Amino acid sequence: MKVTKLFKMALSSVWSNKMRSFLTMLGIIIGISSVIVLVGIGQGTNKQVTEQIESLGTNLITVSITGNRTATITDQELADLKTKPGIKEIAPALTSGSVNVKAGTKSATTSLEASTPSYEEIRKISVSAGRFINDIDLEQRYKVLVIGSETADNIFGTTDVVGKTMYVNGIEFNIVGVLTPQGSTSAGSSDDRIILPLSTAERLLQTTKIRSFYVEAKDKDSVSEAMSYLQLFLNKKYNNDTKSYRVFDQTSLLQTASTTTASLTAMLGGIAAISLLVGGIGIMNIMLVSVIERTREIGIRKAIGAKRSSILLQFLIESASISSLGGIIGVLLGYLGGYGAQNLFKMNVYISGNVVIGAFVFSVLVGIVFGMYPANKASKLNPIDALRFE
Repeated sequence: MKVTKLFKMALSSVWSNKMRSFLTMLGIIIGISSVIVLVGIGQGTNKQVTEQIESLGTNLITVSITGNRTATITDQELADLKTKPGIKEIAPALTSGSVNVKAGTKSATTSLEASTPSYEEIRKISVSAGRFINDIDLEQRYKVLVIGSETADNIFGTTDVVGKTMYVNGIEFNIVGVLTPQGSTSAGSSDDRIILPLSTAERLLQTTKIRSFYVEAKDKDSVSEAMSYLQLFLNKKYNNDTKSYRVFDQTSLLQTASTTTASLTAMLGGIAAISLLVGGIGIMNIMLVSVIERTREIGIRKAIGAKRSSILLQFLIESASISSLGGIIGVLLGYLGGYGAQNLFKMNVYISGNVVIGAFVFSVLVGIVFGMYPANKASKLNPIDALRFE
């Protein structure tokens, strides 16, 4: 029998039992759409993290003091490091995860960052209005700040806030600049923050302990040289206790982030793929029921000369058709789900063509693999016994 005729017979059987076929393919639909959405979220997160890390440049080095070390970095030590070969600029960083900000009747909590004017260049940030902190602010300990666009909007209802005043932990500050929006990451919003002169923040937070700083190497080729000097300095300062500090450049950070997000994506995809296997079991069960219901039909076909391969192929086409239709619907729902996650929940979703093709091909394979046993059982039926079946 021609393959085209077998396809027509298989599709006719699927169409004649529309509700049963739909319920059978439901597991495939849920599985495919879940795989596409979850893998899309994983890939979107990876893409965003990669872009943000790369945007900071390949010559950025981050140093963090870890543990309970009381010996933190001094201004003189940073000045000495800046003279080392390969190092172009250094920006110390003082952070506070939560400070209270208020203007008029509006108040909120935001994150505080404090540094020197070089922070702007090293961290690749810019202002959309006003200016960044300068050397005079630092020397005179002026109570000025640069505000993130989200923080400005939360407190003032607008980003046109240069020249206005705002209270930080009860102390009045003058707003001298508004940061250019950078968007959100998995760690939070980059636009919900304020940046103060380091000297001013030290007085505000009553601490002079610098536990992290950023180093800009002269160029990409100077990174390893700068890293060597930093390692030498830190080993000497902390008596070769490498657990007291962390030094990493953008390349290693990118590799770590890529590995982490790839593992997350694989885990999410694996969880979603379980429902595909459940859908495959559903296809096998319904095809076994179909074989029993059509036993006499199979017997008649065999009695008039139908080959075993024709019977086998017909049932395989039926199971593959069900899973393929489920795959197509699942892909469409996956795209809709990804669109909804991106626009309604502000998630980063990136659905690649390879994922869509791979998910669809997998759905077809599920139909073939789980349809093999029922199809084989149908092809092996004895025509005499099949004709006697009631």
